[in-house]
Amino acid sequence: MRLADWKTWLLSLSPRRSGSSPSTRFPRRRAATLVCGVLALVLVAGSVVLARALHRPELRLEGLPSDGKVNAAHAKSLREEGLSVSSDGGAEPGGTRATLDGRPLRAHADGRALSVRLGALREGKHQLRVAQPGSALAGAAETVRTLTVDTTAPRIEVAGTEADSLKGPVTVEGKAPGAQRVEVQGRKARLQRDGSFAARLPRPPARTTVTATDAAGNTAREDSLVTVRRPQLKAVHVSSQGWASDNLREPVMKLLKEKKINAVQLDIKDELGEIGYDSEVPLAKRIGAAKGYYDVKKAVEEIHAAGGAVVGRIVAFRDPVLASASWKSGHRDRVVQKPGGGPYDGGSYGELSFTNFANEEVRQYHVDLAEEAAKLGFDDILYDYIRRPDGRMSGMRVPGLGDTTPEQSIADVVAKTRTVAREHGAFLGVSVFGIAVTRPEEIAQDIGKLAQQCDYIAPMIYPSHWAAGEYGVSEPDAHPYEITKKSLADFKKKTRHTNAEIVPWIQDFSMGSTYGDAEVRAQIDAARADGIDGFLLWNPGVRYHGGALD
Repeated sequence: MRLADWKTWLLSLSPRRSGSSPSTRFPRRRAATLVCGVLALVLVAGSVVLARALHRPELRLEGLPSDGKVNAAHAKSLREEGLSVSSDGGAEPGGTRATLDGRPLRAHADGRALSVRLGALREGKHQLRVAQPGSALAGAAETVRTLTVDTTAPRIEVAGTEADSLKGPVTVEGKAPGAQRVEVQGRKARLQRDGSFAARLPRPPARTTVTATDAAGNTAREDSLVTVRRPQLKAVHVSSQGWASDNLREPVMKLLKEKKINAVQLDIKDELGEIGYDSEVPLAKRIGAAKGYYDVKKAVEEIHAAGGAVVGRIVAFRDPVLASASWKSGHRDRVVQKPGGGPYDGGSYGELSFTNFANEEVRQYHVDLAEEAAKLGFDDILYDYIRRPDGRMSGMRVPGLGDTTPEQSIADVVAKTRTVAREHGAFLGVSVFGIAVTRPEEIAQDIGKLAQQCDYIAPMIYPSHWAAGEYGVSEPDAHPYEITKKSLADFKKKTRHTNAEIVPWIQDFSMGSTYGDAEVRAQIDAARADGIDGFLLWNPGVRYHGGALD
């Protein structure tokens, strides 16, 4: 009803007297007007009250977990970034107040929202209260949330995992009390009520990663080695061109068939940087490194058919082919350099003899060769010259090394190679200098670090390569048993807390003293005295003393 209608109705209620004068009518009109005004105010106030009653703004809290369970990640976010409070009522954030367990929280306006920091949260339950005062057109609003803080991740214990073969399945077991879900290498594990778990993998990785997640979403991670014992290795070295020669290959195959050896070490890439077969690795093809001296598939099949394993040797960072091609093509960071420019001369090896062990392209080149060889059926990948050049580090510049030590950089590329080799069922060995066991920084071969990233260490402890007086032996070359036993004892100590085995390189060539069956046998016996039964015989001419192996 309009105000004029109210006024007319009120006047109609007043008694009318005939002949009444205007003076008696005016007070009634003023009274009616006053009453109408009062009624209008009542209607307006009622409308406001009704509007406030009907519109209670909703407070929106962003940054809280929907279920109220606060894990470590949530707690960090609430401490550092806080939560955002906004309202659909359009109220200014300045009047909004937030408390945690009754304690006021720090907050500041952030546009039309309020940013609230919760600070450090203790474990357990907490009550968060956010209140917004009413406005002329909107009522007050309040929201209360219960937060349950659990920032403790499950504890993971992985049992020692051993596999019988690189090419068969392996079961990883352990315990993770309090976990709701456990994954091993991304595969969901069977989880028991007491936290015990087990997961079966199709083949053993070099290192397995276990993740455990609890009900609050806290996740723990644990890396663990998977041990696969390499069968005893008794092998002889054969160069690429040596394998292509009937006169050199046949005597080696005779040793294999007579079971005096059980493996052949066949070169993949040698000291010249040449790859013995027609490699399909793109960089090898671009630089002309693949020489095709032998048919790789036929060679692997022949050795396997005779009951032997094939150990593929990759000479890593001593690589004149890659170094020369890189320098000429402008990829000079692939080469170790002098501080003032120009290629480092590699000690006694000459210029452009050593590639840069810290360069990612160089590293990947060798990983790619290892992967290709494993796919082709090589049972082992054996690195050689997996080191920096001789000389002081102050006399060379290594682009890309950064703050990493040379020793760690070398160990890292070994670790990456092992992961790839394991994926294709191949073991990984690392050939090292004899002096590295006591002088790791001299050529960046830290035996302790390397032993954690490979299946076996192959020390080159040739008696002729030791200086007079080393290990208290006056003439090491003339006393092969003594120098071999003493030097290998150090390698055993250095690797005893790792899963790596020791497979020594044995000298089967003459350098100073003349070596025959007796001298070769003396080294093998010395290794056995240290508890080492495997060996790799080295003769650059691929001619071996079979009598030492009877």
